[in-house]
Amino acid sequence: MNYRHAFHAGNFADLVKHAALLRLLAQMTRQPGPLCVIDTHAGRGLYDLGGSEALRSGEAKAGIGQLMGAADLPEVFAPLRAAVVEANGGGETRLYPGSPWLIARALRPGDSYEAFELRPEEHGALGTLMQGRVGVRTACLDGYSGAQQRLPAQGSALVLIDPPFERPDDYRQIVATLRAAARRNPAAVVLVWLPLKDLETFDAFLREAEAAQAGPLLVAETRMRPLSDPMKMNGCVLVAANAPADLAAPLQEICRWTAETLGARGTARVWTAG
Repeated sequence: MNYRHAFHAGNFADLVKHAALLRLLAQMTRQPGPLCVIDTHAGRGLYDLGGSEALRSGEAKAGIGQLMGAADLPEVFAPLRAAVVEANGGGETRLYPGSPWLIARALRPGDSYEAFELRPEEHGALGTLMQGRVGVRTACLDGYSGAQQRLPAQGSALVLIDPPFERPDDYRQIVATLRAAARRNPAAVVLVWLPLKDLETFDAFLREAEAAQAGPLLVAETRMRPLSDPMKMNGCVLVAANAPADLAAPLQEICRWTAETLGARGTARVWTAG
């Protein structure tokens, strides 16, 4: 599969990831004190669904296209749908907002956002999009090391790890970042997005992630189809460290609707590991 996010923007995995991210941001911004958000693989922040990449894959039409037209959409998706409407000025859905757009929009005065993107072209677009945003900094460097260096040692913090999985060491780097975050700021919330291709790869990652964390992990699985072909992205998983206690129920609703409405014999489950 092609890992350039322009091919996949607005697909089922983005719906899961971004609905969950908005729910988590809403919960964390209700708490007193400043929030620091770190995004290890920010991308360009806004995607053209009418571009050749998106049209070629058709994933946005099967994802955000279905969500925007759904008559029975659960309330947990309302913030994402509202954000997409806003990004498109209330008109036709031709743009899809990525995590930088969604995070920057959610910041309160005093909050901060560190967005890392390694690809110069993508970072250039991100810098232009974020220009003038108060509390936002972007950097064209490796997000794993950036997160470990910039995570505050205390206070409210959220780290989003959402790599393209082009590198052979991505799983190892995620575990290392989880471990470093737990040591540097034990209260930091870390949200990891993973593709689900086969259970062997996922189970191996989860064992290492559990060992890297002092506390339990909240795991939300969206299985879009049976895991019969490990070369396909058959679903996705969110793994959260230090997740708020009331995050499990909305995650279950997000994953279930996506799997059952957009999948083929799709299933979903949310559980605690470790």
